[in-house]
Amino acid sequence: MTTTLRRANASRARHRRYPERPPWRTVALTAATYVIGFIFIFPYLYMIITSLRPQTELQSSAILPRHFDFSAYRALLSSGLLHNLLITVLIAGGATVLVLLVATPAAYYSARFRFRGRLLFLVLVLVTQMMQPASLLVGIYRQYYVIGGLNTVWSLILVNAGFNMAFAVWILTAYFGSIPRELEEAAMVDGYTRLGALRRVTLPLAGPGIVTALIFTFIAAWNEFLVALTLTSTPNKQPLTVAINNFLGAYSIAWQNLFAASVVATIPVIVLFAVIERKVVSGLTAGSIK
Repeated sequence: MTTTLRRANASRARHRRYPERPPWRTVALTAATYVIGFIFIFPYLYMIITSLRPQTELQSSAILPRHFDFSAYRALLSSGLLHNLLITVLIAGGATVLVLLVATPAAYYSARFRFRGRLLFLVLVLVTQMMQPASLLVGIYRQYYVIGGLNTVWSLILVNAGFNMAFAVWILTAYFGSIPRELEEAAMVDGYTRLGALRRVTLPLAGPGIVTALIFTFIAAWNEFLVALTLTSTPNKQPLTVAINNFLGAYSIAWQNLFAASVVATIPVIVLFAVIERKVVSGLTAGSIK
């Protein structure tokens, strides 16, 4: 017995001293992941470095500048670009709230009730997602020109909400459909109304799906450029995506200011996505397994 224990301890010691090497496939996949990740992150690194590069070193082939220049970021305070950032926040936030207020009850009703024309309704919602904003620009501009909606924040909120409504309805319909009805029925047996069961049981369980619709709507409205460029012409009414375009001149380009503004525009989205990334993944996979 003592000899067997000694052999077992010696075997465990050898395993601790010489850990098992990972298979070559794992090493290859890990290396490929790092390479792909670097390819995707490299433009952002280049953007940050260029925003900190002095004017005299723009043509330099060096990877890093000799000294970092923060004048481009200080210029953002005096150029009024922070006001455009606030407009972008209002547009993205307003469109997200409007989408959730409309898409949540529509998706819940579509998932819980088999009403006549349900399939046609979902197909029509999907068809609206197939329409490209560029093909609707003339009609959108004419519509808001007639009702006096040019150079207004609310017009961009409505347009961005309309473009992202279909995606939110489909995501939330799939997620509400994956939640068992019996949970709501049990809550109603305990005395809750259907609205109370929805508010206290279903919506908390549907949190990942709601967060997924929220983040995708917010990012789409945050990055939207074409419609905002068409509907706004006054500089202090333009979102950040359009205001950044003003750094592109006819004869010169203010690269430091352009990249500094791009960094400022990118940071909020990255932070928001990093905070709720786990719920986004679970929301996208909702309904895939029954």
